[in-house]
Amino acid sequence: MFTLSAPEREAVLVPELTALTERHRAACPPYRSILDAIGAAPPYERLADLPWLPVRLFKTHELRSVPEEQVFRVLTSSGTTGQRPSRIHLDREAAAAQTRMLAATIRAVLGERRLPMLIVDTRAVVRDPTLSARGAGVLGMMTFGRDHTFVLDEQGCVDAEAVKAFLARHGGEPFLVFGFTFMVWLHLRGLGADLSQAVLIHSGGWKRLAEQAVGNAEFRRRLADECGLRRVHNFYGMVEQIGTVFLEGPDGDGLYCPDFADVVIRDPETWQEAPTGVPGLIEVVSTLPTSYPGHVLLTEDLGVVRGVDDGSWPGKRFEVLGRLPRAEARGCSDTMGQS
Repeated sequence: MFTLSAPEREAVLVPELTALTERHRAACPPYRSILDAIGAAPPYERLADLPWLPVRLFKTHELRSVPEEQVFRVLTSSGTTGQRPSRIHLDREAAAAQTRMLAATIRAVLGERRLPMLIVDTRAVVRDPTLSARGAGVLGMMTFGRDHTFVLDEQGCVDAEAVKAFLARHGGEPFLVFGFTFMVWLHLRGLGADLSQAVLIHSGGWKRLAEQAVGNAEFRRRLADECGLRRVHNFYGMVEQIGTVFLEGPDGDGLYCPDFADVVIRDPETWQEAPTGVPGLIEVVSTLPTSYPGHVLLTEDLGVVRGVDDGSWPGKRFEVLGRLPRAEARGCSDTMGQS
């Protein structure tokens, strides 16, 4: 799943994404109007040549490439400013593909076995009939675990007895811990538990940690020192490209793109691709969005490519630097208590 070098990836993705662009052009009239207005037309030589949509457009417009009666699920994003959330329309084909490819990505670090799973959240988040991005994230990750145990009770308080019982059953063997980053930082370190056998997968919520001057290196160091937790994988993803996650490598040296996706860093003034080492806006590309035109999206996150084909896995390795100034907080755990 993390096997393609940068040139190999470009050669595979450009024709696939070109075909997907034309598919959405034919099936989604608002998208077609945008492409016509900017004069976008194939051939596209490179990933950076493909026409992109600003991710915020999904907050203000209904963009889907399947008839309404074929919509199987509508996902909504997190948000804190009172704006409409993004609404992402999935048909059965797209929903099945995102589940399958998410599984293939995560298995790169978990292996094939379903591990006992500790979830740094409350069960209430997956019971909400209007599934939020946070709830969708928890539900999606639950498929990789068994004996699911929630660290927080229904009121959002640490359930120390549930955690103690879980570790009595599984603490001596590999187990999975999942949570959104700020909640992991807030609740996991205070358990006073030995988590040396755990694999932690976490995402989102860096804004609140940045306010406490806690970066990724400090996050990893403190978890290792206080919990014995050394196998840690951050990931970057969003509901607008559900099923696509950019996963931190085993050495913590950056985020990597699965074989069906990539990133482009764009200069926010010229919109041209920024060279390695130069920060800009993160554009995410993925072949998974087939039921809506979300395959090439310009995010409101700042990032930088740290290296290409020089790390733990092939391809680009990149870092998320934070939100664009004046952009709303979007991370799922950043929005806790703010809605």
